[in-house]
Amino acid sequence: MKELSTRYNPSDLEEKWYSCWKEGGFFEPKGSGEPFTIMIPPPNITAPLHMGHALNLVIQDIIIRFKRMKGYRALWVPGEDHAGIATQNAVEKDLAKKGTNRKELGRERFLETTWNWAKEYRQRIREQIEAMGCSVDWSRERFTMDEGLSEAVRKAFVMLYKEGLIYRGKYIVNWCPRCSTVLSDEEVEHEDEKGAFYHIKYPIKDSDEYVIIATTRPETMLADTAVAVYPSDDRYEGLVGKTVILPLMNREIPIIQDRYVDPSFGTGALKVTPAHDPNDFQIGLRHGLEVIEVLDKDARINENGGKYKGLDRYEARKQIVKDLEEQGFLIKVEPMVHAVGRCYRCETVVEPCLSDQWYVKVGPLAEKAIEAVEEGSVTFFPETWKKVYLNWMNEIRDWCISRQLWWGHRVPVWYCDDCNEVIVEEQDPSVCPKCGSKNIRQDEDVLDTWFSSQLWPFTTLGWPEKTEDLESFYPTSVLVTAFDIIFFWVARMIMAGYHFMGEKPFNHVYITRLIRDKNGRKMSKSLGNGIDPLDVIRENGTDAMRFTLAILAAQNHDIKLDVRFFDIYKKFANKIWNAARFALLNMEGFEKVNLDEEELAIEDRWILSRLAKSVKAVEESIDGYDFPSASKMIYSFFWNEFCDWYIESTKPRLNREGRSRIVAQNVLVRTLDASLRMLHPFMPYITEELWQNLPGSDGLLITARWPEFDESSFDNPSEVEYSRIMDMVRGVRNIKAEMNIPPSSKTDVYYIGEVLNQEVVELVSHLSNSNEIDRRAEKTSGSVSAWGDAENTLYVVLGEIDTDAEIERLTGKLEKERVDLARTLSKLENGDFIRNAPEEVITENRERLATSKDNIRRIEKIIEDLK
Repeated sequence: MKELSTRYNPSDLEEKWYSCWKEGGFFEPKGSGEPFTIMIPPPNITAPLHMGHALNLVIQDIIIRFKRMKGYRALWVPGEDHAGIATQNAVEKDLAKKGTNRKELGRERFLETTWNWAKEYRQRIREQIEAMGCSVDWSRERFTMDEGLSEAVRKAFVMLYKEGLIYRGKYIVNWCPRCSTVLSDEEVEHEDEKGAFYHIKYPIKDSDEYVIIATTRPETMLADTAVAVYPSDDRYEGLVGKTVILPLMNREIPIIQDRYVDPSFGTGALKVTPAHDPNDFQIGLRHGLEVIEVLDKDARINENGGKYKGLDRYEARKQIVKDLEEQGFLIKVEPMVHAVGRCYRCETVVEPCLSDQWYVKVGPLAEKAIEAVEEGSVTFFPETWKKVYLNWMNEIRDWCISRQLWWGHRVPVWYCDDCNEVIVEEQDPSVCPKCGSKNIRQDEDVLDTWFSSQLWPFTTLGWPEKTEDLESFYPTSVLVTAFDIIFFWVARMIMAGYHFMGEKPFNHVYITRLIRDKNGRKMSKSLGNGIDPLDVIRENGTDAMRFTLAILAAQNHDIKLDVRFFDIYKKFANKIWNAARFALLNMEGFEKVNLDEEELAIEDRWILSRLAKSVKAVEESIDGYDFPSASKMIYSFFWNEFCDWYIESTKPRLNREGRSRIVAQNVLVRTLDASLRMLHPFMPYITEELWQNLPGSDGLLITARWPEFDESSFDNPSEVEYSRIMDMVRGVRNIKAEMNIPPSSKTDVYYIGEVLNQEVVELVSHLSNSNEIDRRAEKTSGSVSAWGDAENTLYVVLGEIDTDAEIERLTGKLEKERVDLARTLSKLENGDFIRNAPEEVITENRERLATSKDNIRRIEKIIEDLK
């Protein structure tokens, strides 16, 4: 057993132990226990990992290390997502900096460039995951574009197509003119923005009458093919069936009735533009209206827009409004705030666009996925997300899965230019199966990234092949992911799992919250408030970063992260190191012995009871995904109970020879051993290093068993007795602090009452740094009470003091405490404060109130004794 360094240096441990674990195959599932599986939510290959990723990864590693120690065959599969739109966007921006673009490169060279990008960022992501101490099984790493997963994606597409669940149709889609691709509804972020309502009159043919419509997008009127009113709207009763002359275009369009129209909104008359509005498209289908497209894929007016052809949509809007005004058609412009949809990647305003796309018919897939969550087969943590999931699933619409990109899984569909046959096969065809022509071409589009990601829980295990991994590790155990992809990913994985595997993809879904800066703002490059996990690791060590994130990972609110928090738990790591070092320095002559209950000191029985209860509480908290409670329990037990009380209590015994020393050594080792095991999932590096130096340790901590708690070790009477000792010690320490007596100065202490156990007296004397405590018949002058119960009162002798001066000083302090108490009480009795203040501020004020009350009681008692 080597002597530990006097200084804890995390960088000395991290690379050493990670290499040991990884190269030794310790991240791979071992043994014959029950399988436990986590699939990493594959990070996008667009940028290095951020603190949100770090939180997600740390939580998964805590779970997998805990389950490994509990004897499960634990598997955590790593991998990365090709992230179609995001990656193509990032590569195109990089190309622009170099003075070129994807069209100049051509598809083949662009894809080659993107594969190089993927290789670089996948490696960077791997390095970050390793730096965070994550025990993923690198031998099973996957990528959503690797050969096996690409084959699985084709298989899934062909199966769904042949089952009639994939179809091609012309529908209104969300089109991003910047990314030149369709977006799903979930990929459009709606924000309230200032805009205007343009009130325009549409003249009725052969009449002086007109209908007024109101629109926020006057440029789309060029493609109007009807005006719709509500069937029972008396204002337009005599106009239905007539036609109006479309301003600027001089085209006749009918006035129709449709129940979609809201008569209370705007003027009650709706311009119908089937090619540029999803609701108008449905109206057009019901009434057989002509469909005119007036915007091209770059959001410019096309040849159907007459003289406005070639204008950008916003340029066209200005010119159209100007012309309407000059020609007398513009009634008024009314300022308004309305929701505008933007691309989630590049923030360009999306355009509703008529387009041929591939769709998944999700209705039949959704039924089992809804039932699974309703009945609890798939459980959300926290449960509040269950309602969010079900609300969306019960209103789910068909899923547009084609994207107008080059990077991604190419749609496995071919068209014969000779006989118009549509060919959907897993293998690339060489000829048309219908006419034998070689004149066939593949669909230019790629599949939505989420189409491949929905298959992640089983394709990573080898599907569609019936592999041993698939047999052993599916369904997976828990998914740890962020709330913002419940619809994008979680819901679709559940649907895909039941459809392709006949079984749920995972048992539990743990939803993490957003990490914000200390002021509650979302972290972003533009605000410059992001925190790089690698910077945190370099400054504080991996273990401190991990423990900080775990203790802050509340289920019900976002995390406000202050970089100072990392320093707090860096100090905790130092405390662990120093406590272990102290224990190891006191192991001379150590021999492991069986301990007899009767030879255990009060502090031994107390710490062993507290240890057993802590192990039980931590285990239950991890199983319930309550990581803050687990972290706080470990922190409190190790720092407050083990270090501050137990170690201090044992020092006299460790400094003398005999059986008492051997007992103390054994309890010290047993407690430290169990503590390191408990801490290992949270702080793997420091615990592995210290455990290797512990007497009796064998092998590696990563493969050691989780500490067993024995309820027979729960010793409530000893806990009550030792708590009484702690209260006595705190009482003496508080008096010394209140009277400005240095902690290092020994004081005279005595008690009045029933005879105290000598073991108790000696322990109180040692822990409070007092002279030998004796029993007296009555209170002596110059002493004040430090503690008391129904049987005994403990007094501290102050010696020669100026009693009047001390009473005056304490009275002034008492008044200040009362002012502080009144101020805090006023806040807590203020309804507005309770409603509006952050939870942590309210908690802080409640704690301040309790402290003030305790201080007031203590000072009043001292003054009373001095008088």
